[in-house]
Amino acid sequence: PEPVRKYIIYAGCLGKPKVYNFKINFDGKIRKNNESEWMPFSSEQYNFLGNSTRLFFMNATMMKLPVAGFHCFKNGDAFMDIRLLSLFKVQYQSGKEMGIAETVTFFNDMCCMAPATLIDKRIEWNYSTGDSVYAKFTNNNIAINAVLVFNKVGELTNFVSDDRFAVSDAGKMKQIRWSTPLKSYKIVDGFKLSTDAQTIYSYPDGDFVYGKFQLKAIKYNNNYMDF
Repeated sequence: PEPVRKYIIYAGCLGKPKVYNFKINFDGKIRKNNESEWMPFSSEQYNFLGNSTRLFFMNATMMKLPVAGFHCFKNGDAFMDIRLLSLFKVQYQSGKEMGIAETVTFFNDMCCMAPATLIDKRIEWNYSTGDSVYAKFTNNNIAINAVLVFNKVGELTNFVSDDRFAVSDAGKMKQIRWSTPLKSYKIVDGFKLSTDAQTIYSYPDGDFVYGKFQLKAIKYNNNYMDF
């Protein structure tokens, strides 16, 4: 679709090598609910396109105590492990719902952090309405849908999906509309990318911003020595 083509050009993808993997560093803050204090964090993330892998490592601080988090997604299978002092489990999730949720996150990474990957054959561009494009991403028999919203300049300004899950206080997972509004585009490793994003769940009683991310560094097509 024209908005996607415009975005790929705006991001500076033309004439550059196809992207096979990328490594990302974020700083930011997260919270559990609207009453919780924000926890500062730093993260390191590795995405591999060919075998659909996403490894997300996070170090946060909660009440002056260190919290370590690990999200692992491998070709449709996923789990999340959050530990206090790297020892005591705070939260652990796995199963079918996590596989679907992390498939949404994997596609979100492609859209937001690696525009050059939007030529991937697993993406079905369904239709466009103005500056919004409806997409379907299928990987390992898991199909998820998302809406990509662009501005007139060519920037991706939001990614919205109804296929991601949120974890309730009771530990159960429920599908809730999820979005990642983007802003502050800058040149990073040769590409023009958003360097400021939020993660939002839209509950019936209102939106809940649970994460704020600032892009610190990204590098594409790393060899194994770089990791």
